[in-house]
Amino acid sequence: MDTLETRELRYFMAVAEELHFGRAAERLGMAQPPLSRAIQRLERRLGVSLLERNRRGVSLTGAGEVLLHEGRAALDATTAAARRTRRAGGAGGPGGPRDRLVLAVKAAASHELLQKLLDAYAAEPGAAEIEVLPSGMCEQGEMLRDGRADVALMHAPFNSLAGFDSEELMTEGQIAILPAEHPLAARTTLSLAEVGDIPDLPLARWSRHGTYPPGPGPEIHDQTQLAQLIALGRTVAVFPDSARAWLWAEHTAVPLTDAPPVVTHIAWPAHSRSLALAGLIRTATRL
Repeated sequence: MDTLETRELRYFMAVAEELHFGRAAERLGMAQPPLSRAIQRLERRLGVSLLERNRRGVSLTGAGEVLLHEGRAALDATTAAARRTRRAGGAGGPGGPRDRLVLAVKAAASHELLQKLLDAYAAEPGAAEIEVLPSGMCEQGEMLRDGRADVALMHAPFNSLAGFDSEELMTEGQIAILPAEHPLAARTTLSLAEVGDIPDLPLARWSRHGTYPPGPGPEIHDQTQLAQLIALGRTVAVFPDSARAWLWAEHTAVPLTDAPPVVTHIAWPAHSRSLALAGLIRTATRL
């Protein structure tokens, strides 16, 4: 059989991610024996081994690696379908059946562009309600794939636009945001190498896909935390130039001479047929 049930996929994904039947069963809220039997039935139906089981534990076979990758996309798609259908029917929030779009944005980025877009679209006849959903570093794509968002402002080269339709809206340079009292804050420009090698001011670290890159800098959870740590002289951060909009008096922005330009795109799922979304895209491209 070439069909899979979402329940089977969820069972397999839990085992594949935990690589331990006991932990996977606990995560799923079920006993281990029925979970083991379900995976065995799935392997028989597909005619392949998905997992290697031995005394050292559990590992994925080549076929299991493929199903792990494909299964994530499939589960994201079913979740997205449910979320977007609920929003289309008005069940996702108050106000009845009026169209509603969720726009994912990276916190603190493209503030002026975002405000212009929201104001211009709100003036359009029959405009849908726009819910702005702030995200962390590089989370917008994941939000589009699993249906938490219908559309997103994404920033190349940091965000991958693979699998999405998009329109380019703005190109800008990058800045280092430093404590105003730091000696380097008096510079007119800095290089990426200089910013990455300040002994008393390590670069802030943002989570990407649930993990933090290595380094001595603090782990950042949100913009407010970052702003405070910069003001206290504990870290430095690199942002698109438009981030100047949220700087505190205790911050200084210094342009980076060798940082690649940041290109802001408005992006959406390639299969979308939403008329409200089409209207928002038209407004964005006219800005």
